[in-house]
Amino acid sequence: MVDDVWGIMKPTFQDMRSALQAQRMKVSFDTYDLTCDELTRRILKKRIDIAPEYQRQFRWDDERQSGLIESVLLGIPVPNLFMATSSTPDEAVVWEVVDGLQRSLSIVNFILEGEQREELGLKAPLCLKGLSKLPELNGCCFSDLPEDMRSIFLDRPIKVTVLNDKSDRQVRFDLFERLNTGGISLTSQEVRSCIYRGVFLDLINELSSNADFRTVVVVPKNRQSDGSLQEYVLRFFAYLNGVEGFKHSVKEFLNSFIEKGNQYDEELLDEYRDEFNRVMNYLARCFPNGLKRGGKGSTPANVFEGVSVGAAQALRVCPQLEVCSKNNWIDSKAFRGYTTSATNSLPKVKGRIAYAKEAFLNHGYIEP
Repeated sequence: MVDDVWGIMKPTFQDMRSALQAQRMKVSFDTYDLTCDELTRRILKKRIDIAPEYQRQFRWDDERQSGLIESVLLGIPVPNLFMATSSTPDEAVVWEVVDGLQRSLSIVNFILEGEQREELGLKAPLCLKGLSKLPELNGCCFSDLPEDMRSIFLDRPIKVTVLNDKSDRQVRFDLFERLNTGGISLTSQEVRSCIYRGVFLDLINELSSNADFRTVVVVPKNRQSDGSLQEYVLRFFAYLNGVEGFKHSVKEFLNSFIEKGNQYDEELLDEYRDEFNRVMNYLARCFPNGLKRGGKGSTPANVFEGVSVGAAQALRVCPQLEVCSKNNWIDSKAFRGYTTSATNSLPKVKGRIAYAKEAFLNHGYIEP
């Protein structure tokens, strides 16, 4: 069917149905009813991971936690907990909480006592407050309730939906982004840290602490623990070794590269580590005050891509390359053209890398 206005082929109803069916086949879920007792035991046994790297803190106050406990006691349905499997060969399958961290912790915080609390880093036990339907329970901890009420609470079922390992990895990434509503806005790299665990991710995490890298890349304090530094490392490797696979979506490009990287052998990972360290050592000497436009602010991701990959390519050509002390080219009109406005296109990506490579090989002297 051709659109009369634009002259473009519009998808037919069958095209739409086929697209929907294809995407649905990539998603696979299992659904469980876990009692509060079973949920707590699984968390204690670490079969449910309530604190993946991206879950930075327990945020609900006592009144909000108490409201959830009251709903469970009354048998009022609470929203499903959403989890995803995370498995490693020869190790038990673990469920990671995607959506429902605060609800899970509230239940555990109410039930557990003594040393078990210390294992999970919980502070004082929750004593109920602000209850509207059961005000008689205000001020009560779990141990203060009569045994029959404790049993009622422990036996209450909580619905848990688990995205299993049959699901396509990119779909898992999309769903993490869509479903995480725990009050913490996740960055793309934090989501990758859950979906794409493996040897390459371990290397990325290791190199994000490299002292020379930290000299070169300047990020605000509020972004130093949100995966931004790890994503800069990933961008370096992806654009250096896989730029031809880049189409337009940076997320999908980086996801694809990290998934492949987790299949690399130790020898290749060592080569990656060595090259990264060499390049960052070189750049730290070129930019001792950090890679910043106009000498101010933080390091834009696309500027880092161009400069770091360009430097790596230059060092591959000339391993004994002299330190480039004339670096005003990063503020040149030509380089800005590659790093501002519609920068996520292959020509712009290749352009900024090539420009930086030429600048390093010519010791900073390059035609504007």
